[in-house]
Amino acid sequence: MGPLTALWARTPLRVRLVGIVTLVLLAGLGIAGVLATTLLSRSLVGQVDARLAETAEALADNPLSVLEPGGLPSDFYIALFPSEPQYEPWRQIQKETQLAYGEPQLTSYTFTEESRPEGPFSIGAVDVFGSNPRGDWRVVALTPRDPTGARLGTFYVGLPLAGTETTVKTLTQLLALSAVLITAFGAVVGYVAVRGSLRPLRDIERTAAAIADGDLGRRVRQAPTTTEVGSLAHSLNVMLAQIEQGFAEREASEARMRRFVSDASHELRTPLAAVRGYGELYRMGALTTPESITDTMRRIEDSASRMGALVEDLLHLARLDEGRELRREPVDLAVLAADAMSDLHALDPTRSVRLVPLDAQDRTGPCLVVGDDDRLRQVLANLVGNAARHTPQGTPVEVALGYTTTGGVRTGVLEVRDHGPGIRADQADRVFERFFRLDSSRNRASGGSGLGLAIVAAIVGAHGGKVAVSATDGGGLTVRIELPAASVQVGDD
Repeated sequence: MGPLTALWARTPLRVRLVGIVTLVLLAGLGIAGVLATTLLSRSLVGQVDARLAETAEALADNPLSVLEPGGLPSDFYIALFPSEPQYEPWRQIQKETQLAYGEPQLTSYTFTEESRPEGPFSIGAVDVFGSNPRGDWRVVALTPRDPTGARLGTFYVGLPLAGTETTVKTLTQLLALSAVLITAFGAVVGYVAVRGSLRPLRDIERTAAAIADGDLGRRVRQAPTTTEVGSLAHSLNVMLAQIEQGFAEREASEARMRRFVSDASHELRTPLAAVRGYGELYRMGALTTPESITDTMRRIEDSASRMGALVEDLLHLARLDEGRELRREPVDLAVLAADAMSDLHALDPTRSVRLVPLDAQDRTGPCLVVGDDDRLRQVLANLVGNAARHTPQGTPVEVALGYTTTGGVRTGVLEVRDHGPGIRADQADRVFERFFRLDSSRNRASGGSGLGLAIVAAIVGAHGGKVAVSATDGGGLTVRIELPAASVQVGDD
């Protein structure tokens, strides 16, 4: 069975289905043919038995009446085997019947009185005068008696079964031929139907092959989802869309990582080159005066400070990317905003800094959200520092606080609004990218490393919030932060 099992395993599904259907159809037709021929044979033999029973009943009392003119029915075989051995048996059969069907293989010793069948039985034919008999005989045995009640012997009445057997054989041949033709027709129709039904599966196979070759945008042709193939096609298309999205996200992540490493290397290279250059000046003896040494040490210290700040920002972003757990506790954004405004006022006393409600018709008050106090303070520090760095001195800044409800979800909102030069529309989608600067030629000492808003976006995202930028009314830039609101507000009792 091993080779057959291996052959079956290599056989295509459509051939398997057609083969199974063909075998089932052939088996069904075979069983139906056997039942039909069996029932027909029994029916025809039953008719012969009825004729035998009728004739035997008529001859039971007077078996010698067949010797009278016209007493022998056509096709019948009549034989009497006397019980006394000195008497010869006698038979009666028409010549045409004898030549066509021969005679039953009956003798005086074929049966004893005890072994003789009770009802009709079948027996083979014997060749008589080159008759070349066809088929068997159906015979019934009787025990005739004389008027005194003495047993005369065994009386046999028979009819040939050749006609019955010919009819059954003809029917068998017709049923066999019909079964072959019907099976062949069913196999052809089944193959066409199965091939058409499995066409969507071949489409799926070709689509899978194309995707394996790198065509991730390929999709399976959709069929009605009420069918098994249609449901499979829909599931595959959804899965393929997710796979394509996953590949796209991975490629985008790899591109961001490469760009991030490149930008970080570029940012670190400048202060490292400065430190190395000043060190080489000192080693070469170019610094000859105390003033030049002091200035060089100051520059080295400034470069080291810049590198330290940059490394701290990179480490902080790395920790956020790792998904480290943040504290989840109620934090009042009003307190954080007041502290950040104080820091901004200390940096630029000439600048107007105000805390305003998100909605002009409301009043300022506590704004309680769920988050990590230290990380949210860093967000406010980066935002006000960004406003101080990129707007002229004395430019007003407002910090707006309030709540908003969307879809039944309450959210705490904080906006930092400045009235500086603002940004272009094409830059709004990139301000949260790492190492992105509005002016690539801006001095790094005044323009920062380009990680401030990236850190803001990472912290807000880790809190399950959203951050976006827009233009301030009257000119300038507004950074809007939305964070999940706490269920209990400050001052509730």
